[in-house]
Parts: sequence; structure tokens; C-alpha cells
Amino acid sequence: MRYQITCIVGCLFAMLPTAALSADAPEAWPTKRITYVVPFAPGGNTDTLARIISEKLTGTLGQPVIVDNKPGAGGNIGSDFVAKAKPDGYTILGGTISSHAINSSIYPKMPYDATKDFEPITLIASSPLVLAVPANSPYKTAKDLLAAAKAKPGDLTFASAGTGTSPHLAGELLKSVAHVDVTHVPYKGSGPAVTDLIAGHVQFMFDTALIVGPHIKAGKLRPLAVTSSKRVKTLPDVPTLVEAGLPGYEIGSWQAIFAPAGTPKPIVQKLNTSIVGVLKMPDVQERLAGLGMDTVAGTPDELGQFQKAEVVKWSKIVKEANIKPE
Repeated sequence: MRYQITCIVGCLFAMLPTAALSADAPEAWPTKRITYVVPFAPGGNTDTLARIISEKLTGTLGQPVIVDNKPGAGGNIGSDFVAKAKPDGYTILGGTISSHAINSSIYPKMPYDATKDFEPITLIASSPLVLAVPANSPYKTAKDLLAAAKAKPGDLTFASAGTGTSPHLAGELLKSVAHVDVTHVPYKGSGPAVTDLIAGHVQFMFDTALIVGPHIKAGKLRPLAVTSSKRVKTLPDVPTLVEAGLPGYEIGSWQAIFAPAGTPKPIVQKLNTSIVGVLKMPDVQERLAGLGMDTVAGTPDELGQFQKAEVVKWSKIVKEANIKPE
């Protein structure tokens, strides 16, 4: 009997290494499809980046990386989904300046904690915004637009990818710096926002060159200014808002990738190494540059520190502008 018990126990322990190296163990990861959640509608900045990265990441990791759009509430719905997902590396998030820096200061009851509920993976890109109007707009320059806004307080409307997004904050900053009253119209992503801008349902919007650039080239939109301190390479003839008479006006957007809190460190590191490798590919860098984006890559710790600083920075701006969810 003692021999049989010893044998049974020994056999069970002998089986443990095999069980430990099951499909969900860090050593074997990944062994199945990875879902890359985009908390905004298709066609926007986060969505476009996700599709570029997921295509390359599929080859790097040897498993399909599928983009899943979950828009709404300025990125909160999709972000909350990932925050509550199983922390096994099979669900990652395209986080942004809004979902992971601005929203916590705007929404009184956030469904997630932007810093505590996620594992930072890496920053992936940053970019200035472009102030654009429909091609048939009567406003030829940023000064024209501001003059009209001052002449007709509250009449001019501007679109954004959602409340709390960087395009929204750019409009709020414009109101504050230029002392104008314009009306914000939030959408569930940049795609539907720019569609309504082209149709003339709103008078102007801020967004990245990735979003408005193709429509500018197609003659459907007219760029009036950029929000960086210096002119951008992709739009060298477009002045900055500082040049338009708004000293100190500067705002940009950033994109990053996060995983649910508790994701094993080996998986976080493998994701970081793989994504940074993708970002360093010449064709990826060339494509992002053509879209008006600067490639950014770093460690999980660097993203974590950067994000915390951004939360503090934007909380002050949101408070001063008295921004509320719409």
C-alpha cells in the first residue's frame, strides 16, 4: 500500500511540469488569438495604428492579433472592458491621452482606474493636431475663424472624437487662450466626426494629420493651423496657432498600449519587446511619418511614469476649463 501511495504521488508530481506549461502559462505564451481592443470607432487614429501594428505583430508572435472596436464615452467603454479582462496577455488595449490621462479628471465616476487597473506596455506614437475646416468654408485662416467666433459667440461648432479626447481639449484650450465661445459637438470617434465636418454639419475640428491629411489632399478639407510649437513636415505651409496670434498655444496627442493589471511580467516584457520591434521596422516608421506621427517606443516603466505625469498635467487643464461630460 505504501508503495502504491508513493507511486501515485510521484506520478502526480511527474505530471505537474506538463500542466505548468499549459497554453496559458507565460513560458508558452502566446498559443491562441490576441485581441487588440480599440476604444474608439473604426477610422480614427487609435484604430489606424492598431491595424498597422496588429498586422506586423501577428507575424512576430506567430498568432493572430485581431482588432476589436469598442467605442463610447471618450474611450471609457473599451478601456473598462480591458481593465476587467483576464490578465493573461490575450487582451490588450490601444490607450490614449484621453482614456489614460484626461478622462479621470472629467468623468466623476470612472469605471476603471487609469493607472492601477492596467500594466503599461509601451508608448507607440505622438503627434500634433491640425485645425481644419470644410473646403468650402468662408474661413481662409485661423484669424478668420477666431474673428467669426468673437463676432457670433456660441454659433460656431467644433467636432471631436469624444468628450475628453485631445481634439476636444484642443478646442477647449482655444476657447481659453483666444477668449472665444464655440460649441463642442462630441462624436464616437474621429471617423464620424470628420465625415460631418466635410458635410458642413460642424464648422471646424482639431485632429491629427493621420485623420484629416487624406481629406486635405483630396481637397475636401482646408488646414488653417497646427497645434505644435513648430510647423510640421507633412504640412510645411500651414502655420502654427502661435503664428496666428495665440502665444503659448500647444497641444498634442499620444498613443500607447496597455494590458490588464496583473498580467504576468514575462508576458508584459514579451509584448513590449515585440511591439517595440514592430515600431522599429523601417516600413512602419515610414508609414507613420507619412501620417504625421512620430514613432515613440520605450519600456513599461517609462510609459508608467509618463502616464502619471500626464494625469497630473491634464487634471489642472480640465479643472481650469471646467470641462464636464456631455
